[in-house]
Amino acid sequence: MLNLPKIIIHMTKQQRFQNIIAWFEENRPIAETELDYKDPFGLLVAVILSAQCTDKRVNMVTPKLLYDYPTAEAMAASTPEVIFEYIRSVSYPNNKAKHLIGMSKKLVSNFNGIVPDDVEKLQTLPGVGRKTANVIASVVFNKPAMAVDTHVFRISERIGLTTNSKSPLETERELVKYIPDHLIPKAHHWLILHGRYVCIARKPKCEECGIKSWCRHFEKNNKL
Repeated sequence: MLNLPKIIIHMTKQQRFQNIIAWFEENRPIAETELDYKDPFGLLVAVILSAQCTDKRVNMVTPKLLYDYPTAEAMAASTPEVIFEYIRSVSYPNNKAKHLIGMSKKLVSNFNGIVPDDVEKLQTLPGVGRKTANVIASVVFNKPAMAVDTHVFRISERIGLTTNSKSPLETERELVKYIPDHLIPKAHHWLILHGRYVCIARKPKCEECGIKSWCRHFEKNNKL
């Protein structure tokens, strides 16, 4: 028989955030990206490749690619056709090859080959949307930027951190409203990893979930 925790009734949104954050701080003190990288350019390449693709697959592709093209200058001198051969096993390799070349050329022409730390400037690069820009800003530069991918969007709504959010931007705004700035970079990974391994899309593993006491989904499905 499932050992049901005591659920806090009539919990405010702030209480839900506080309890969930406290649990993660105590039980998941280390939460980092699962993408392998050595420098900002390497992570930018990896995040662009990771769109609708697993980190595991990306980590299989980037070592050879970044060994041969370790800088924006080196990659900018190549062509989409050449880059395609390195990344053909990831999703949408044609588009991503074009994005990588375009991104590298703009880094060279506009930013002296250096990855900027500003979310708005990052979004001027080909292939870099708000989610990717926030990942770079938070992971590399430790800025309070909340990247909302499919995992973060889905579980934020499921566990009750957001309510009827219609877009990743709405989710981002709601999360940064309640999460302290210094924890936002880590909270991004807390939510991603929780969604990837515990609160999975089809059948969440509630029996092994440490935050079920404050989860809206668990509360609805286990009325006490």
